[in-house]
Amino acid sequence: MDSLRQRFERFLEQKNVATEVLGALEARTGVEKRYLAVGAVTLLSLYLLFGYGASLLCNVIGFAYPAYASVKAIESPSKEDDTVWLTYWVVYALFGLVEFFSDLLLFWFPFYYAGKCAFLLFCMTPGPWNGALILYHRVIRPLFLKHHVALDTAASQLSGRALDIAAGITRDALAGLELIEIHLLSLLRPRIKAKTSQTPPLKSK
Repeated sequence: MDSLRQRFERFLEQKNVATEVLGALEARTGVEKRYLAVGAVTLLSLYLLFGYGASLLCNVIGFAYPAYASVKAIESPSKEDDTVWLTYWVVYALFGLVEFFSDLLLFWFPFYYAGKCAFLLFCMTPGPWNGALILYHRVIRPLFLKHHVALDTAASQLSGRALDIAAGITRDALAGLELIEIHLLSLLRPRIKAKTSQTPPLKSK
């Protein structure tokens, strides 16, 4: 418990959007920011447990700040933060894929969105306890190194088939347009001939 409290104190000492907001509230209200942070976490947890629209709030938490931090990482000259947030998005995408199949069953549990939010916050935790880096190095990377050759082969085959299908659709579309053009010309020719036969000849002076 002491280590968790120490990590919490270290987080409050860092400079980020959350600590800046807490610092501004501390200066305005006179309440220490650690108490403000505990109160905010408590209210957030209660809302995720009992509030309406908990799924939307959970998705905003898992997407909004990581997107902001990713843009900052792209604009910074350091490559280390790029790796951290790219790893987060890999884990986030795989989690979303798993959730797509399990969400119909799991969202009935009352603590589902609170647990999901805690998991996403764990994945974006700064420092050595970053959940995305832990999951990537312990689960995703070994699986990728084991199966990446087969995945690359399957991806190249699928892309080749997709190109063949697209080329076939393009050929069929052009052939269909050509048939339509021929049909329209066959319909317009009698009318053009009838109009040209009905026009009176020019009188010679």
